[in-house]
Amino acid sequence: MDGPTITPTPHQLRALAHPVRLRMLGMLRLDGPATATSLATRLGLNSGATSYHLRTLAQHGFVLDDAERGNGRERWWKAAHTSTYTQTAESGTEAADSEDAFLQSAAVVYTEWLQRAMEERPLLPQPWRDASTFSDWVQLVTPTKAKAVMDAVSEILEAVDDQPDEADARHVVFQFSAYVRPGQDH
Repeated sequence: MDGPTITPTPHQLRALAHPVRLRMLGMLRLDGPATATSLATRLGLNSGATSYHLRTLAQHGFVLDDAERGNGRERWWKAAHTSTYTQTAESGTEAADSEDAFLQSAAVVYTEWLQRAMEERPLLPQPWRDASTFSDWVQLVTPTKAKAVMDAVSEILEAVDDQPDEADARHVVFQFSAYVRPGQDH
């Protein structure tokens, strides 16, 4: 996705570190502008809670009023950026705590997406089944090598152009996680 990006401050990351806010921001980015009521329906929430989360996102610069929509009674919201990037903070700092809180919420949302993808997999036509994977690779590497692999994969994905004019184009989620296998460093 091309467009403006944001690298939030630790304070902004804290505001984004809530799974409902991440889901809402993702919906606005992928599906376009929406009202609090329509987001509430899709998320299974009441519109008061959705409005609160939208105002919090707006206060921290993640969403904006969509002035082109609405009639005075309805307030439409749109994403202010197409993507969010984080900078790795030094361990033990407030910035690292904010980053970890945000990443914990992101992990919750990613896990939900993965579960839904598995539930919907039987409904996919064969070409989309063939173009999907649920794989993992466990390698014994140094931090330098792990970072090089992450950078190479990121470069490949950033070079992919959207194909909005193709009839069979769909939003595809490429989730790439890289972490030390839990239980090794105690």
